[in-house]
Amino acid sequence: MATGVNRKISAASARAHTRRAKKTNSLPLPSGILGTALAVLFIGFLAWAYQVIQPPPPKICGTPDGPPITAPRIKLRDGRHLAYKEHGVPKDAAKYKIISVHGFNSCRHDAVIADTLSPDVVEELGIYIVSFDRPGYGESDPDPNRTLKSIALDIQELADQLGLGSKFYVVGVSMGGQVVWNCLKYIPHRLTGAVLVAPVVNYWWPGLPANLTTEAYDQQKLQDQWALRVAHYVPWLTYWWNTQRWFPGSSVIAHSPHIFSHQDKELLPKLLSDRKSYAAQVIQQGDYETIHRDINIGFGNWEYSPLDLENPFPNNEGSVHLWQGDEDMMVPVTLQRYIAQNLPWINYHELQGSGHIFAHADGMSDTIIKSLLRAK
Repeated sequence: MATGVNRKISAASARAHTRRAKKTNSLPLPSGILGTALAVLFIGFLAWAYQVIQPPPPKICGTPDGPPITAPRIKLRDGRHLAYKEHGVPKDAAKYKIISVHGFNSCRHDAVIADTLSPDVVEELGIYIVSFDRPGYGESDPDPNRTLKSIALDIQELADQLGLGSKFYVVGVSMGGQVVWNCLKYIPHRLTGAVLVAPVVNYWWPGLPANLTTEAYDQQKLQDQWALRVAHYVPWLTYWWNTQRWFPGSSVIAHSPHIFSHQDKELLPKLLSDRKSYAAQVIQQGDYETIHRDINIGFGNWEYSPLDLENPFPNNEGSVHLWQGDEDMMVPVTLQRYIAQNLPWINYHELQGSGHIFAHADGMSDTIIKSLLRAK
């Protein structure tokens, strides 16, 4: 009897022990699996994030999946092509030869000075103007290695291949005004004169007073402050920042109405009407190599400051003119005034009641060009 009881107790104890053992072994994961899973998830997140911030490749004009080539083009030193458009009198008969540099989100067709210059002035003065697509815009090949200097060299090469002579004029509007600064820095010996029309100012240019830049920067919309911060400090995020939908990106890219002054809004309908026929061509090769690279370069770290430039015409053999509207909502007039005051060789023209696109106002192009050519 005793032996039987002992066997039953031993069997019950064994079953209880087995159940406890099974319960204990089901709790912990095998060693290392949790860490491995977290590592895989983290790597997967990084791969996803990398893909998200990468811009799509451009669709190059003339390639099988790219837009057709319709404009005359030159082939540059590095194999890229630059598309251009000629205006005015034939260049062989011209007395004055001008290269027009378009602004942000524009192309060779956005040559406001050439398009609105009166025929009488063109004929009377003998003016030839050539506009071109900056790299990536319109039908010009993108330049993934674009720098401040490279665009000035592109302009020099355009002049040489078109036979404009040893010297020529440059006129830049808005972001194209920054390109004119680059010409004054890198190819001043090729210039006879220059005009900057509402040129975009980089808040991080050395030499600009911190109190002025801070005040002007704080007047921008919060979304634009952040868009510029991203372009300056983390340019590899610019494309994602301005294409994601979680919060607003650049209001300039979005064409928000608050960036236009009263005069701008009056001029805008005609401007948009004129652009209808070619608007689709402006960034047809992709928006990264055009508008986003413009922002990165325009508001990045410059290797020089316009405030350090010397007079390119010390003997008054040419002139430089800067035109600015005092109600410009995109380019702070306070910074423009400071630049002009510190570069006494600049002929500064401030227009009361004018915004950013004042060059489209009736008669404005005639005034700008006559001021340039007759100042010589």
